[in-house]
Amino acid sequence: MGDYSKALEFYEKALKIYEKALRPNHPDLATSYNNTGGVYNNMGDYSKALEFYEKSHQIYEKALPPNHPDLATSYNNTGRVYHNMGDYSKALEFYEKALKIKEKALPSNHPDLAISYGNIGQVYNNMGDYSKALEFYEKALKIKEKALPSNHPSLATSYNNIGQVYKNMGDYSKALEFYEKDLEITKKALPPTHPDLAISYNNIGLVYNNMGDYSKALEFYEKDLEITKKALPSNHPSLATSYNNIGLVYKNMGDYSKALEFYEKAHQIYEKALPPNHPHLATSYSNIGQVYNNMSDYSKALELYEKDLEITKKALPSNHPDLAMSYWHFGSINEKMHKYSEALSFLEKALFIFKKSLPPSHPHIQSVRNAIDNVKKKI
Repeated sequence: MGDYSKALEFYEKALKIYEKALRPNHPDLATSYNNTGGVYNNMGDYSKALEFYEKSHQIYEKALPPNHPDLATSYNNTGRVYHNMGDYSKALEFYEKALKIKEKALPSNHPDLAISYGNIGQVYNNMGDYSKALEFYEKALKIKEKALPSNHPSLATSYNNIGQVYKNMGDYSKALEFYEKDLEITKKALPPTHPDLAISYNNIGLVYNNMGDYSKALEFYEKDLEITKKALPSNHPSLATSYNNIGLVYKNMGDYSKALEFYEKAHQIYEKALPPNHPHLATSYSNIGQVYNNMSDYSKALELYEKDLEITKKALPSNHPDLAMSYWHFGSINEKMHKYSEALSFLEKALFIFKKSLPPSHPHIQSVRNAIDNVKKKI
């Protein structure tokens, strides 16, 4: 945290000098706005980041030719903030503008092209379009494997991204294979308290959790949390992710009071740090709802699931797997409350989306089918 506030102090001093000394559309002033925006983005203050990136971009548009690499960087930065805010269609729009410039200006195996492919892959991953995500991530990896040394941190990022898609597709052994490649490089390349190392531990924890190996999951999540607490401000969304994941393991282990403790820590951060329709907030309501569901407090669970569904419908595409999860939760809670026709309706909506968005072998599809069969027997 100290690093970010120090950097901000330094950049703001520089900006004051530039604003007095330079004409309002000078490229150095744009660089200064850009640097300040970057710090706000890293601190998780996305509206501030956007404000400074847009000031920077306005200057670049006036001062530079339309295919200038700095203009691509500017589009890319704005895309990244929208991505962090959960506005995926806006993020895609800016990332694609950046890519268009880079494809004209750079050779086809340039590392900067790999960055653009990676960014677009990440948006598709978040939108639940996993085959598209894999396509762009593999383009990025192909360039990096040719252009970079085998222990370069950027290669680790690619392995991590591909691992994430396989995890989302339910192919956990493939996910683990790529996550472990990522961790191997990251451990060598970065200091032991670097936030990227925390992300690597977190991802491996996530796969072990999905595989039902909870003690292994907890071991990796705690390594992640230890680093994240040191490296980031106390209200940073990444810290909330760490709390969330530990909450999930405790929930799966049946320790509901511990689960609630960690989920609520995460939720408090999300409420302060994110816009009210951010998908992470929806997930947070859903997580807390699941604990109440498991504790048989169905009315409390239903109330939280409703908040989750309300945000998810606004924030994500209509065929996103997270929307299916919301319908699934609604279905299961209605079944427990003996509202069988409502339960069936929600479960069928969930199955419809899962069949469109996930590979046919994904465990979620069979689980929802089983749930539908159970409800039909009760009607």
